[in-house]
Amino acid sequence: MLEGSRVLVTGGKGLVGTALARQLRESAACEVFDPSSAELDLCDRGATERYFQATRPDFVFHLAGYVHGIMGNMLNQAEAYLRNTLINTNVVEQCVNHGVSKVVAMGTIAMYPEPSPRLPLREEDLWQGPPYFAEYGYANAKRGMVAHLEACRQSYNTRYAVAISTNLFGPNDRFNTATGHVVPSLVRKFFEAKARDEHVYVWGDGTQERDFLYVEDAALGLRVIMEQLTGLVNLASGVNRTIRDVVSVLEEHVGMRGQVQWDISKPRGQERRTFDVSVLTSAGFSAQYDFDAALRTTYDWYAANAADARD
Repeated sequence: MLEGSRVLVTGGKGLVGTALARQLRESAACEVFDPSSAELDLCDRGATERYFQATRPDFVFHLAGYVHGIMGNMLNQAEAYLRNTLINTNVVEQCVNHGVSKVVAMGTIAMYPEPSPRLPLREEDLWQGPPYFAEYGYANAKRGMVAHLEACRQSYNTRYAVAISTNLFGPNDRFNTATGHVVPSLVRKFFEAKARDEHVYVWGDGTQERDFLYVEDAALGLRVIMEQLTGLVNLASGVNRTIRDVVSVLEEHVGMRGQVQWDISKPRGQERRTFDVSVLTSAGFSAQYDFDAALRTTYDWYAANAADARD
């Protein structure tokens, strides 16, 4: 499908966009446009329209968004809702106006209702209740994007898929200890504590469970979704790990056994979520990267690039 085509990757300089754009250039023989936010402000309707006019993409991977970890999303509910709604609306509108053959947009597991109607969560559970309160603004903006895409399918036969993405990690993430996602936050905490010969302070008690997916696998999954699937698709590994599991790998890799302090006064997030990945695996996808090795690779990348890594 993608060979010889023109492909736009919004958020092309972010965590997933960087990996996806590279994979597409290396293996799909297509022309890739992957603008940074500095090059294209997707909140600006006019700028978005002009970019589509100039590039005329055949396919769009819409990965751009305004997002933090749990604390950052809690502190920026209104801004998260507004900015993501503007970004998503502008991109979807231009996909329709310029006759894009198919758009694959990045959703989030934060869209799922809390409490969970069942576990593992299936795609049809998305609208069974309101999202987790800490992710309210961000999650509802993403839900609005799904509704917009479905309305365009009904009105204009727009072909689309939305990847409901689990917790992703890897090189080129945002490594912020206060507002970032769990893995990059922990990576930076371990790096800085090691440099200062201090303890590592980790939020919660470590019993919370998460499904983690390495960014290279996420990029591969998005390509499978573009090639073969439509509608909502859980993009996850299908394997849960506790936060203590993540900490244990980093403790061993960094050489900081016995130097972790758990801070139960900080937000824990949701206790446990598991995801049914049968839709994605039915298209032939399976995670290729070993989690422990990918986590060590992510730490080593940050250690080598800490001065220039995104915050």
